[in-house]
Amino acid sequence: MTAETEIDPRALEESPEAFASQWRLIWIAFRRHRLAMTGAILILFFFVIGLFAEFLAPFDPNSTSSADIYHPPQMVRFIDRDAEGGWSFSPHVLSMTLERDPFTLETTYTVNPDEKIYLEFFGKGDAYELWGLIPMERHLLTTEDPEERFYLFGADRLGRDMVSRTFFGTRVSMSIGLIGVALSLLLGLILGGISGYYGGRVDMFIQRVVELVISLPTIPIWLGLSAALPQDWSPLTRYFAITVILSLVAWTELARVVRGRFLALRTEDFVTAARLDGCKRGRVIFRHMMPSMVSHIIASVTLAIPVMIIAETSLSFLGLGLTPPIISWGVLLKEAQNIRSIAQAPWLFAPGGAVVLAVLALNFLGDGLRDAADPYAQDSH
Repeated sequence: MTAETEIDPRALEESPEAFASQWRLIWIAFRRHRLAMTGAILILFFFVIGLFAEFLAPFDPNSTSSADIYHPPQMVRFIDRDAEGGWSFSPHVLSMTLERDPFTLETTYTVNPDEKIYLEFFGKGDAYELWGLIPMERHLLTTEDPEERFYLFGADRLGRDMVSRTFFGTRVSMSIGLIGVALSLLLGLILGGISGYYGGRVDMFIQRVVELVISLPTIPIWLGLSAALPQDWSPLTRYFAITVILSLVAWTELARVVRGRFLALRTEDFVTAARLDGCKRGRVIFRHMMPSMVSHIIASVTLAIPVMIIAETSLSFLGLGLTPPIISWGVLLKEAQNIRSIAQAPWLFAPGGAVVLAVLALNFLGDGLRDAADPYAQDSH
């Protein structure tokens, strides 16, 4: 590089945007969006939970305890006081005793401050296989005594730990959103791109298919297709079938967005120049036209993921989606749809809070990515 073309380091420090690449500009603009950064951190947190659910969960999510039915949540205490009045770092929870009213037969749990259940980090607990490959016994937080249990989010009607079940449900619900959106994105980009680029009879046929799918009522179609699945299918097969069903219904909106953008772009000068330069149609579409609509694709994708999550949750809640032994947020909420849960065990609705947080975080993330994908437009405001 000659002396005339070298960049002054002082100018680079004062205004890095003036010399940054497109992806660098997107990253700079995204970092300035606080809600988007918060959403990205929350989504990353959910995916870490889903990825390491076996290690993070204190117990086997299907392990039951008849003595701990509807056990209320317990708070972890990190400082312990010994008999001599000294203080030490010793994570523990206070034991709770189950009592039953002899007249009303109502069960209640009372805290017993004299009995403590001591916990340890990276201790040995229920055996499992991480990702189905690596045999392990270590958990992030578990009890020192394998015979004892603790419940940070309480227990359900069978005495199963809600923290463990919520962690495993995170894996299924979040992965359904990603896989479903990936399939619908693939269909939307291919069919929408072909429709907008070629036009004519091809465009007319694809758009009639899109209009037919859009005209069908979404919820009844979901219910009908889910109910039509064979009941003897394995849980894993049913999981993938639900994902495909959600994808086949959700691709139409993205296809229409892509088609409209392609109709507008195919007459632009840079597209004409690419054709005259001898570029093949595939290269013109994916190398020259697709990158110019990144912000539209990002907005559509990030808004589609929470729709997928809510759709899975709704179907499972109604009993037509995923079913036990698969654990998802919708399955957990279905098990909480009874009067006793509302009146005496509100902690069973913790998966609903996870759904709300995930949807809000994805919407914040989508807004930030959509704005950051066009940083030059921001500078013009």
